[in-house]
Amino acid sequence: MIRRRSTPWIQRWSRILIAAIAACGALTTAYLTFEKLTGGKAACVAQAGVKGCNDVLSSPWGTVFGQPLALFGFLAYTSMLIFALAPLAINGAENKENKDKRQKLENVTWLLLLAGAIAMTVFSSYLMYVLFFQIKAVCLYCIGSALFSLSLLVLTLIGHVWEDLGQIFFTAIIVGMVTLIGTLGVYAGVNPSGAIAESTSGKPVQISFTAKVAPNPEFGWEITTKSGESELALARHLVKIGAKEYSAYWCPHCHEQKLLFGKEAEQIIETGNLKVECAGDSPKGKPELCKAAKIEGFPTWIINGKSYGGVQNLQELATNSGYTGSTNFKYFK
Repeated sequence: MIRRRSTPWIQRWSRILIAAIAACGALTTAYLTFEKLTGGKAACVAQAGVKGCNDVLSSPWGTVFGQPLALFGFLAYTSMLIFALAPLAINGAENKENKDKRQKLENVTWLLLLAGAIAMTVFSSYLMYVLFFQIKAVCLYCIGSALFSLSLLVLTLIGHVWEDLGQIFFTAIIVGMVTLIGTLGVYAGVNPSGAIAESTSGKPVQISFTAKVAPNPEFGWEITTKSGESELALARHLVKIGAKEYSAYWCPHCHEQKLLFGKEAEQIIETGNLKVECAGDSPKGKPELCKAAKIEGFPTWIINGKSYGGVQNLQELATNSGYTGSTNFKYFK
């Protein structure tokens, strides 16, 4: 009597596990997409002076073809979810025809799962490089997504009996190369140096800042952008309504906020006593005021009694402060 060898549990449950991980990834990226499209801020634990999730989402790498990167992540996870569950919708125990259909669908979807998992892992690996070495931020959503992608690849490899190992190797090489070349092509225009040029088309320019030298305790880093009439008008309005910006000279995010306004508008902010320096070692430092205001991160804006944390695009400041003047702002974050 020949005893039938039992199927390992990981192969019996691999599709369910893949579907569960893909569902978690889909929910996470759907949330990030919603926040990005509605102008909201993703919930994340941020530390003063350390870039976080919202900095990553608003970085040049956070947008692809004019759409949030999270949207494409949502589509990828949703596809993996469908590939994992599709064969399970066919009851192979009913008749031979259904059994054959399910077997064919399983074979096709396993190849799709393999290709998808490889592509997502390669892309996530590139984003991890960008996260730690270019943006220099800590983003739990990004790290979680990378772990989801890697888990999907591992489960795809060990959750199915791959009779032809050459098929795996060939698929990995082709899909990996195509994904990497496509990724580098998509982000070829991103300038990680932080250099900011004046717009020649009249459209707003995206700013990014990477510190090259140590900041001066009195004024931080030099402001290299010039203000337009809209920036000047908004700065005067903020001073008029008594808004406050709490910042620290050594904070790169605070300098990015200055770059959004430009040198001339920032001068209005400084002379109008709108800005409160929180660093105790600065000649302008008033850490006691920051402590009294319960400031936890920089920059933090207090406008009409409401607190707004992180770098604020000037359009956001205009809306939140009731500004009704020209909004032809030159820069955005």
